[in-house]
Amino acid sequence: MRRFVPKLIAKSAVVIHPSRDDSPAQIRFSRHAILSGAALAASGTAVPTWLRRAVADAQSLAAHSLEDVALAAGAAVSTLDAVVRRQERWAGACRQRLALAAATVAVKQAGRVEDEAALRDAVLLTKGGDDFGPAGRMFLAWRRLATRPSDDLLTRKSLGAMLEAFGLAPDDELAGELADELRRLCADGMGAMLTGAFIAAERYRVGRAVGAWLADALLAQRLGWTRAVPLLGVEAALGTSARRRRSAANSAATSIETGPERAKGLLAAQARAALRAVDLSTELERRAEKLLAVAPKLRAKAADKVVDRLLSEDAVVASEEIAGMSDRGLRRLFDRLVELAAVRELSGRPTFRIYGL
Repeated sequence: MRRFVPKLIAKSAVVIHPSRDDSPAQIRFSRHAILSGAALAASGTAVPTWLRRAVADAQSLAAHSLEDVALAAGAAVSTLDAVVRRQERWAGACRQRLALAAATVAVKQAGRVEDEAALRDAVLLTKGGDDFGPAGRMFLAWRRLATRPSDDLLTRKSLGAMLEAFGLAPDDELAGELADELRRLCADGMGAMLTGAFIAAERYRVGRAVGAWLADALLAQRLGWTRAVPLLGVEAALGTSARRRRSAANSAATSIETGPERAKGLLAAQARAALRAVDLSTELERRAEKLLAVAPKLRAKAADKVVDRLLSEDAVVASEEIAGMSDRGLRRLFDRLVELAAVRELSGRPTFRIYGL
């Protein structure tokens, strides 16, 4: 993998600080530095070819060291970090679309049949106060990750709500123990923090989807993002074996050194997910620019509010209540936006239509 990494990487955002025992596993990343490749992404240029090759090559893990895989993961996350810090108007739509993709994987892993379209329907077409159903609640769990302030995600209350949304019985003690363990993980190196999130999910038998949710929340807090970006939930291949639940007091989280192959797998998954998020942001940027270009031509009242919703949400239902806009006016506005190729109709239905970038 090293052949794909230019010499410039020595000055990049990925700052490697080995632990005192010189183990490559204790890899930490600078919080605010920006990779040269990330700077390119921030200016709208594609991800550097060497990084794409390195991340793709990381899928053949046996031939590479943990340090090599961590280097590629750090570069990919740094590239995403530059995109996140731009705080573009369409960032909300990007996070929510990633949340939908993660929910689709989680629902499939749970043995259910709902696809992305069904999950959108479950949330957008359910009236307030009604039950969203098991699949809809999983989607809401991932939307919570994408929309709540990152500083609030790992509190006892937030964790309790998230666990219930994933179908677990209310357990305030579990939420409290999990919150305590996650606070300890925040002090670990990036690789150990990532692995520790999944080990904690196994210890408390809450499922690998929850482990991915926790890892994404920890990453957002570590990097100082105002909102988390759903990443690892989309990686369906994140296999974790179930373990018998043990008391956190009696079992410290397994260190990254005890499972280097597992750590490499998780870091490679994080790298793939980070570049996938960068690619989606680039795609939505093109669509958002087209929407913003036609926005001045829209004469409907409150059209600016509709544009803002389309930029901040995965999708908007045509019957949604928007102040200053009648149902008929909203439908006409969406028809006009589709005609101008500024938005897409996502449901494929003649009624209960749903629109988004």
